[in-house]
Amino acid sequence: MSTSAEWLRANAGARVDLARFPQPLPRPAPAEAPLLARVRTATLWGLEALAVDCEVDVGPGLPGFVLVGLADTAGKEARERVWPALRNAGLAPPDRKVTVNLAPAGRRKEGASADLALALGLVAATGQAPLAPLAQAAALGELALDGRLRGTRGTLPLAEACWRAGARRLVCAADVAPEAALVSGLEVRAAATLLEAVDWLRGESLPRAAPVPSPPESAAADDLADVKGQAIARRALEIAAAGDHHALFVGPPGSGKSMLARRLPGLLPALEESEALVVTRLHSLAGLRQNGLGLLRTRPFRAPHHSISRAGLVGGGSPPRPGELSLAHAGVLFLDEFAEYSRHLLDALREPLETGSVHLSRASGMARYPARPLIVAAMNPCPCGWLGHTKRGCRCTPSSVARYAARVSGPVLDRIDLQIEVTALSAAELLHTEPGESTATVRERVLAARDRQRTRGATNARLGMASLRACCALDAAGQKLVADAVDRGGMSARAVHRALRVARTIADLAAEERVSALRLAEALQYRAYERRQSG
Repeated sequence: MSTSAEWLRANAGARVDLARFPQPLPRPAPAEAPLLARVRTATLWGLEALAVDCEVDVGPGLPGFVLVGLADTAGKEARERVWPALRNAGLAPPDRKVTVNLAPAGRRKEGASADLALALGLVAATGQAPLAPLAQAAALGELALDGRLRGTRGTLPLAEACWRAGARRLVCAADVAPEAALVSGLEVRAAATLLEAVDWLRGESLPRAAPVPSPPESAAADDLADVKGQAIARRALEIAAAGDHHALFVGPPGSGKSMLARRLPGLLPALEESEALVVTRLHSLAGLRQNGLGLLRTRPFRAPHHSISRAGLVGGGSPPRPGELSLAHAGVLFLDEFAEYSRHLLDALREPLETGSVHLSRASGMARYPARPLIVAAMNPCPCGWLGHTKRGCRCTPSSVARYAARVSGPVLDRIDLQIEVTALSAAELLHTEPGESTATVRERVLAARDRQRTRGATNARLGMASLRACCALDAAGQKLVADAVDRGGMSARAVHRALRVARTIADLAAEERVSALRLAEALQYRAYERRQSG
């Protein structure tokens, strides 16, 4: 038997003197319980914004600052802005360990829009202001080192995200407060400095912001009457405006292609409320909108240079940003020198032209931007530009002309409804032609045609197949025209459907209920350039 067993049997029932053994030291009570504050804010991602809970914990320990929640570089530098701002506002920065969590922690956060929320959370967590007013409130804004508040880009989508997350009050920088006030049901308070926002928590009043009324739509500065001659091109421009059809003008330098494109916005109707909200949101997101204005009511006109990158045209980057295609949403995107754009850029337009949106997939998530502009392109007929000119000879070889035209691929041409060859004006046309119809006159016909389309639920360029069959029934003559275009002209099914939509617009401009063979023949003529290139 082991010695241990003998000792246990001999000392069974004996009392153990615990005094002989050292006792563990008692755990000290915390000097002060940690304080926690939670402030709503938001960050941008794509067109939409993400509601964020800025959780601030001020606890015992050596002074330090930890920020978690996948913030970008601007977010991680928040401490270097917030601490000086607190001192310069006469507030006491915490001298203990501060832990900040931007929830949800698994989504990336962009920008400095959480600065004000972090500062208010620190003030509330350290007892310098009450916590209760933050229950249904949100805060947006970047802090300057002296305590001033700066507005951030994307204020409108950020404010919408806060409202969707349950916030009914918002304190933000005074310069962007009118934009945030566009969100219905959100009480917006405008603060110029951090101290004003803190005093608001303490019970003092802050001015309530109201949306600034939108300026009235101004008359178009460029009048269509300035365009001499070019009857076919003017007619095509009217059809494009009436039915939202994309157009391509092909002609030598100085024939008026750019003049025609820049007069297209004046033919379009004013933005509807829903369109104006989306356009305002996009321009706010891109930082292109002047602070303190109301909804944008003027349709955008964007004209990027042909050296633009793919991300600049269709959107991209990390974090993703909208490109020119989205910034021209509900307006006009003018692509001058169309054939000078790189092939991969033009091919990148194919899917957005069909779907009306741009989807950008990244490892951190997917962003979607609306992209339904009216595209107007212009290009020369050859590298030197003078092919077909009556007075100046073309120096290009047939092979170089073919290569130049091939820069615009067949699938891209297939998606452009109106393809017009513009000729150079003669001296008589330039000097003696009477002015044509003004923008105001043509606009009246465009608006009347759009009113007829509104009963179908969409403009003609966006009609679904069921609606297209219902409103574009063809007689025997029309069916023969379509058969000839497919069998002899090699038109694709997409091109035929687009020609039918154009014919429907032409009939609407003439206030006709049916699409006659005459209207269809005119629509098919607007695709003659494509047929010549394919032939």
